[in-house]
Amino acid sequence: MPSLGVPRTRWPVVAWIRLKVPPPPAPMMLTPGPPPLPSPPLDILEPNPVVTDPRKKVYAFEADHGDWIVRLIWDSDDPELLEAECRAPLYHERLPREEVRRFWAAVKELVAPIGPLPVDSADPRPEPARST
Repeated sequence: MPSLGVPRTRWPVVAWIRLKVPPPPAPMMLTPGPPPLPSPPLDILEPNPVVTDPRKKVYAFEADHGDWIVRLIWDSDDPELLEAECRAPLYHERLPREEVRRFWAAVKELVAPIGPLPVDSADPRPEPARST
């Protein structure tokens, strides 16, 4: 999954989730011409320029969680997907299993204003809790 925009940290992406966002309502057109670009699905998302293509409208938000950072990315060219990255200073290893659950919980908390969103794809997915 290519990362869009410019992240504040250069840590690698060690986990990611792609969520399906409900389609925005159709814009009411009062004048002829192309419809306006859709607005980001969350108020916390801020413009995040794509250096290689200044025409792209990408929005992002980063939240520090101590040992790792959650980065939400929304691209107006693909408005029905919201991507979440977990960035950590783990250069040749995967995110530990217990941290995967914390990452998913952090993403769920950030997207709560939209409601529960279906997962389009993810890597890795948390393992189900084991009963003892």
